[in-house]
Amino acid sequence: MSISEEQDGIEEQMLAAIDKWLERDVRPHASRLELADEYPTEMVEQMKALGLFGATIGEEFGGLGLSATTYSKIVSRISEVWMSLTGVFNTHLIAARAIERFGTDDQKVKWLPVMASGQVRAALGLTEPDAGTDLQGIKTRAVDQGDGTYKVNGSKMWITNGMHGHIVALLVKTDPTTKPAHKGMSMFIAEKGDGFTVPRKLEKLGYRGVDTAELVFEDYSISKDNLIGGEEGLGFHQAVAGLELGRINVAARGVGVAKAALDESVKYAQVRQTMGKPIAQHQAIQLMLAEMACRYESGRALTENAAKAFDRGERVDMEAGMAKYVATEAALANATDAMRVHGGYGYSPEYPVERLFRDAPLLCIGEGTNEIQRIIIARQLIARSPV
Repeated sequence: MSISEEQDGIEEQMLAAIDKWLERDVRPHASRLELADEYPTEMVEQMKALGLFGATIGEEFGGLGLSATTYSKIVSRISEVWMSLTGVFNTHLIAARAIERFGTDDQKVKWLPVMASGQVRAALGLTEPDAGTDLQGIKTRAVDQGDGTYKVNGSKMWITNGMHGHIVALLVKTDPTTKPAHKGMSMFIAEKGDGFTVPRKLEKLGYRGVDTAELVFEDYSISKDNLIGGEEGLGFHQAVAGLELGRINVAARGVGVAKAALDESVKYAQVRQTMGKPIAQHQAIQLMLAEMACRYESGRALTENAAKAFDRGERVDMEAGMAKYVATEAALANATDAMRVHGGYGYSPEYPVERLFRDAPLLCIGEGTNEIQRIIIARQLIARSPV
């Protein structure tokens, strides 16, 4: 058996296990938990058992070592049923990637095995009240105390896993006077403790169930041993490198939401009747379904293309940007059209399209807005094709 055939077999087994879990343990409970904005504690334990918290972590550290291609397919499958669950392990895996790729040997040995098992779950502390896409604008500061520790002051906003996570990959400024600003930024592994508080869970239109929180640091002391890579000034690069996988993940979520909206609409259009026939026989509905199918397939193809390029070790900021932009816009458009196909029923939580309609807008905002993605795509097109 070739390596490729073996990998295909592993992927097929993993996806089959995910599908079985989704139908047995997630779909029957997703709407109830989502509407109540209740953290899915039991499902998180099941995801630990499935190995999802170690999905992309190397096997030498107890992870599954899955390719980005397989990982993106898993994310899409889960997002078809309940997108919020993907946030619990995706943010965690971006933090793990920063440690695995840039951390010291001691940091890898200490953190990656317990992260792979899900015993320790991570958040990603980038966004602040006044700094989102513009990471160089962060104000959270870490000051070297000269005794092997840093003192951190500042706050982070919209942090997934902020309440239920155990550690945070925390982006700070260690030298706010350095120009350009990104050279004065560092990333730490911040453990919860004195001076690190989570004052509130943030309410949201959609993406419920998974916790999103505000983090506050007041004279929080952190060891220099927790500085990722052991060297200051590399945090911006470490954060941006992780976001490539993050954008592929968000694209995969878009693929899942777009497919769910399409599938629900195709199904409903065949049972709902008006004027004596199923609405699937009305040309206006047929045109909408055709557009939805094309959007979904376009997003799926671009996401697969970006994931494969990532697996080959290529630079994928343009490819990931294209996938993220197209797939998430497909999710938003398909969710909107699904609402129209369902009519009044689409406006009710009795049908899942109501949740898809609330979840989809986040995808166009998170991991870099779609406006930023288009700028990245254009700049890379020019840079890769100089005259």
